[in-house]
Amino acid sequence: MRIATALCLSLGLLSEAALAAPDLILHHGRIVTMDEALSFSEAVAVEGGRIIAVGDNDSVLGLKGERTELLDLKGKTLMPGLMDSHVHPGSAAMIEFDHEIPTMETIADVLAYLTSRVKASKPGDLISLRQVFITRLEEKRYPTRAELDLVAPENPVVFSTGPDAMLNSLALKLAGIDRNYQLPKESPARVESDAKGEPTGLLRSFSPKIAAKAVTRSPTEADRYERTQALFRDYNSVGLTTVADRDCSFGQTALYEKLHQNGDLSVRMRVSMSIPAMSLWPATQKAIEEVVASPLTQPSTDLQIIGTKVYLDGGMLTGSSFMTEPWGISEAYGISDPEYRGVQKISADRLKQLVEMVTASGLQFTAHSVGDAAVKLLVDTYEEVNKTHSVRDARSSITHCNFMQPESIAKAARLGVCIDLQPIWLHMDGLTLTGHFGQERMKIFQPLRACFDQKVIVGGGSDHMQKIGSFRSVNPYNPWLGMWTAITRKAGKLNEPVHAENAITREEALRLYTTNNAYLLKLEKDTGSIEKGKLADLILVDRDPLDCPLDDLPQTQVLKTWLGGKVVFSR
Repeated sequence: MRIATALCLSLGLLSEAALAAPDLILHHGRIVTMDEALSFSEAVAVEGGRIIAVGDNDSVLGLKGERTELLDLKGKTLMPGLMDSHVHPGSAAMIEFDHEIPTMETIADVLAYLTSRVKASKPGDLISLRQVFITRLEEKRYPTRAELDLVAPENPVVFSTGPDAMLNSLALKLAGIDRNYQLPKESPARVESDAKGEPTGLLRSFSPKIAAKAVTRSPTEADRYERTQALFRDYNSVGLTTVADRDCSFGQTALYEKLHQNGDLSVRMRVSMSIPAMSLWPATQKAIEEVVASPLTQPSTDLQIIGTKVYLDGGMLTGSSFMTEPWGISEAYGISDPEYRGVQKISADRLKQLVEMVTASGLQFTAHSVGDAAVKLLVDTYEEVNKTHSVRDARSSITHCNFMQPESIAKAARLGVCIDLQPIWLHMDGLTLTGHFGQERMKIFQPLRACFDQKVIVGGGSDHMQKIGSFRSVNPYNPWLGMWTAITRKAGKLNEPVHAENAITREEALRLYTTNNAYLLKLEKDTGSIEKGKLADLILVDRDPLDCPLDDLPQTQVLKTWLGGKVVFSR
C-alpha cells in the first residue's frame, strides 16, 4: 500500500481528498465567498484549519471520510469572518472593572454620574470621565467649569473626550493652570480662555498633571486576562475573527501572547505600536528600533505587529481636528477664535522622519488624521517618501480620514495608500457635524464612493474604546451597523442621508470588513474570502446581508463563528 501511494503521489494521481479527508464539511448553505468575482457556492470543506474545497453540495460531500463532521446549513448564509481595522482592547475591556458606567445622552446625565462618583469618593479624590463625546449629547456642548464645580466643589474633575478635556476649578488649581499659565513655545496644545482672560476649563490636546489620585479598584493580571478574553468572545458573537489594536504597548502585546499560548486568543490580532512622535529624535528613533526588532513583527496569522501609530491631529468630536478652512466660532466646541483650524500635533519635518524610518523597515505607518488638512499633510508626506522607497509595499495607511479632499483621494490612489475608517461615526455624529459645518463642507466627510471608484483600499473599523457590548460600547463595534451606515449614509435624528452620493453598495460595504481589511492588515493571502487554501475563518448568519431588507441589516444575528475551523462562538 505504501509503495502504491508513493507511486500515485509521484505521478500526481492521488487526490488531496484521498490523502486526508476533511475535518469538517459545511453543506446546503448559501455561501457568499467574497472572492474577486463575488461568486456563490453551496458547500465548504475544511482540513487542518484551512479550506480545501468550495463547490456544490455533491462534489464537496464526496470528499467526506469516516472522521468528517458534517453540518447541514439548511440554506442559511455562510460568509468569511469579519475584521475590525481599529480597536483598543486594553482600555475597552477594563473601563468598567471598577464600576458600570451608564449611557449618557444629556448634560444632566453627565452631572448625575459625576454626583454619584462624588458620593463614592472622599474630598480631594480625582474624578474623571472619559470619552463621553459632546457630539452625542443632546445639548451638543461640554459641561461648563461652573457646572462641574457645582456637583464637585471638593473634588478635582476631568471630563475628557479624547485629546481634549474640560476641568473644574479645583482640577485647574491642582494643575497650576491660571490666567498666567504658559504652555511651552512649540506645544500644539491650547488653554481656552474667556473674554476676561480666565481659563474656561477647556484644554486642547493637553493632559496636565493633577496633584490628586483617583481611588478605584486596581485590576490584577488575571483580571486583565479574563476581561480581555471576554471582550474577544463578544467580538466573535458579532462575527469578528480579526481585529487590529491601533495604539498598543509591549505590555499589551505580552497579554496577547499569553492568551495565544494558552489557546484563549479567539481573534487574529494585528498590532500597531504606539510611538512617542514628538520626543527628542533619539528617543523616538529608539522606540521605532525596538518595534522593528520585536520578534512579533515576523509574519504570523495569529499575532503580528504590522506597524506603528502616531497622532497627527485632534478630534472632530471635540473640536480639534486639523482643517483646511477655519472651524468657525462655536459655543458647542468652545471655539472663539475665527481663524482656529484645529490642532496639528506633529511638525511636517518630524512627520517625514517618522514615515521614512517606519516604511523603510517594511512596517505599516499610520497616523490619526481626522481633518482634511491633516490628511493632506500625511498624503503629501507619503508622496515625498515614495521618491526614496515604496510606501505601497509597506501598506502605508491613514487612520480615521474623516474629511478628505478629492486631491488627497487621487494621490492616495496613485501611491497605494490605505485608509482605516470608522463608518459608525457618520451615524453617531452626523447630526452635530452637519449642524456645525453645513451641507457644503460635509460633502467631503467619509467620501467612500470616490475612494471605491478610484480603487483606494478602505478598511472598516470602529475605534472601540470602552465597554463590552457591540451596541452599548464607545464606539459601537457592531460591524453590521457600520455596513448599514456606509450603505445608507443615515445619521441618528437626521431625516435625510448625509450626502447620499457618497454611499456605497452592499457588496462594497461587506468588503470594508472582509477583503479590504485583509489587505490593509497584511492578511489577504490567508483571510478575507472563502477560497481554497485560505484559513477557515467563517461565520453563519441568520440572513443574507446582500438581499435582506436594508433596515434589518444592523440586527443581523451571528449563529456560529469559526476561527481556523474551530468554533469560537455558537448561539
